[in-house]
Amino acid sequence: MQTTTTTTKLRRERPKAVRLSDAAAARIRDIMAASDGKHQGVRVGVVNGGCAGMSYTLDYADAPQAFEEVVEDKGVKIFIDPKAIMFLIGTEMDFVRDKLAARFVFNNPNQTASCGCGESVSITPASEE
Repeated sequence: MQTTTTTTKLRRERPKAVRLSDAAAARIRDIMAASDGKHQGVRVGVVNGGCAGMSYTLDYADAPQAFEEVVEDKGVKIFIDPKAIMFLIGTEMDFVRDKLAARFVFNNPNQTASCGCGESVSITPASEE
């Protein structure tokens, strides 16, 4: 008599490339509500420029573009530009308010430096480790 053993593999959720703080998720939900359904979420990326080398970008996203990573976190969608994914892995996006400004902040473990004004950063791509 032959016995067959069936092994059930549990699927582990893939880690999110970018996570949102509660404040960032709340602010994005507010922005999406004010857009009256015109946009699906926000697109995050990086561009070359600024005194430290790169700057984060944030824009409305109407639909996923080719090869984009789409992250759903805390009820909102983040579309990650495929050219930026290696620079953003492990990043937490936050939203902060102080006396003079309200802004999104990127807490990025791949960031190695930033300029004095905070508008540009140096980022090293994530490694396979």
